[in-house]
Amino acid sequence: MAERRRAADPARRAALDVLTAVRVEEAYANLVLPQVLRKHRLAGRDAGLATELASGAIRMQGLYDAVIDACLTKPRLQPEVRDVLRLGVHQLLSMRVPDHAAISTSVDLVRAVVGQGPAGLVNAVLRKVSRRDLEAWVADVAPDRATDPYGHLAVARSHPRWVVDALGEALGSDEELDALLAADNAAPRVTLVARPGLATVEELEAAGGTRTSRSPHGVVLAGGEPAAVPAVAEGRAGVQDEGSQLVALAMSEAPLEGRDERWLDLCAGPGGKAALLAALAARRGATLTANERQPHRAALVASAMRAVPPGTAHVLAGDAMRPAWVPGTFDRALVDAPCSGLGALRRRPESRWRRTPADLDGLVALQQVLLDVALESVRPGGVVVYATCSPVVAETTAVVRAVLERRGDTDEVDRFQLWPHRDGTDAMFAATLRRRD
Repeated sequence: MAERRRAADPARRAALDVLTAVRVEEAYANLVLPQVLRKHRLAGRDAGLATELASGAIRMQGLYDAVIDACLTKPRLQPEVRDVLRLGVHQLLSMRVPDHAAISTSVDLVRAVVGQGPAGLVNAVLRKVSRRDLEAWVADVAPDRATDPYGHLAVARSHPRWVVDALGEALGSDEELDALLAADNAAPRVTLVARPGLATVEELEAAGGTRTSRSPHGVVLAGGEPAAVPAVAEGRAGVQDEGSQLVALAMSEAPLEGRDERWLDLCAGPGGKAALLAALAARRGATLTANERQPHRAALVASAMRAVPPGTAHVLAGDAMRPAWVPGTFDRALVDAPCSGLGALRRRPESRWRRTPADLDGLVALQQVLLDVALESVRPGGVVVYATCSPVVAETTAVVRAVLERRGDTDEVDRFQLWPHRDGTDAMFAATLRRRD
C-alpha cells in the first residue's frame, strides 16, 4: 500500500502538464513551460529535468509511439496514459535515467494522474521497452532504410513522412537530410540580440554570452535565464534566433535609392523583428510602422519595442489585407508571413504533429496576398523582404515566383535560405524584392 501512496515526482508531473497543455489546448511547449515551472515551483536541476522530459517527448513522439504500440496487444490507450508512457520511453531510450527509476516514477505518475487501473500496463510496457536500446528499437519499428529511405528517416528521426518529403525537396540533398532531421531534434541554443543604440554586444558578453558568427548584434547565452540579464529585462535586448536577426538586417540593409524614412513590418507579432527594426530605424532617422492583426499580439509588439526612443515606432492593430495606409507610403517593408513553421522545429517541435499538407494551400494563398500588399505599400524603387520560418518550396521560392510573374513590376535582387544543420539557426528563408521606378 505504501507504494501506491507514493507521490508523483514534481519534475515529471510538470512535464506531463506541458504535454497535456500541448495536446488539449494546442499550446506551444516553449510558451507554456515557464508557467508550469512556476506553478510547480521548480528551478535549477528539477526545472532542467522537466524541460528535457517535455521537449524530448514531444520531439520524439512519432518514434516513441511506434515503440509503445509494438509493446501493446491493443494499441488504444487513454491519451493521459500515452503521455506518461512517452515520458517514460524518453527516459529509457534517450536519457541517462536508470531503468528502475524511469519505470517506477512513471508508474507513480500514472497513479497520481489517472488512478491505479493503468499502473500495471505502464509498468509492463516500460519493462519491455527497457530490454532494448534506441538503435535496436529503430531497427525494429522503422521501415528498411535501403528500400524506403524517407520512410525510415520519418520514424527514426520522428517527423511525419510528408514533412520529410517536403524538407528533402527544399534541401535538394538526400545526403544532408538525415543531418537536418537530427538537428531538428536538438535543443536550440538561447540566442540574444543587442538592439542597436539600446544595448551592446559587449554588455551581453559580460552576462555570459559569446558572439554569433553572422549577426553583428547576436550573442549566444551560455546558461542561466535570459530574463535575468538586465538588458533583456529592460527591453534593450531580447531573445531572438540569429536567423531572425539576419532577416531584419536584410530588410534594413537592402540597397535603396532616394528617400529612406518610412519602414513597415506588415505582420509584426510577437515583435522580435519589429523591435530590432525599430532600433535600427532610430539610428538612421527613420520610423517604423509595426502592423499586427490580432490585438493581443499587437500588445506584445508594443512591449517588445518599449525601450526604443519615443516617436521612432508605432503599432497598428489592423488587418494587413485592408491596409490603413495609402499605397506607396513606405520605403522598406518586411513580410514575415504566417507559415507552417517547419523551419523552427527545434524551437516548436509540436508544429510537426499539428500541420498537415492541406494547411499549405491556405497558407500559400495568404502568403501571396500579403506579399502583394507589401509591394503595393512601398513606393516605386522601394524594397520588400519576404520571409518565412519555413524552407518548404511551396511557401518560399514558389510564392515569390508566382507574385513576380503576376505583377511584372518587381525584381528579385537577393535571397538566402538558412539551415539548422549548416548554420545553427532556424531554417529561415528571405527574398529581397524591389519595385521598379
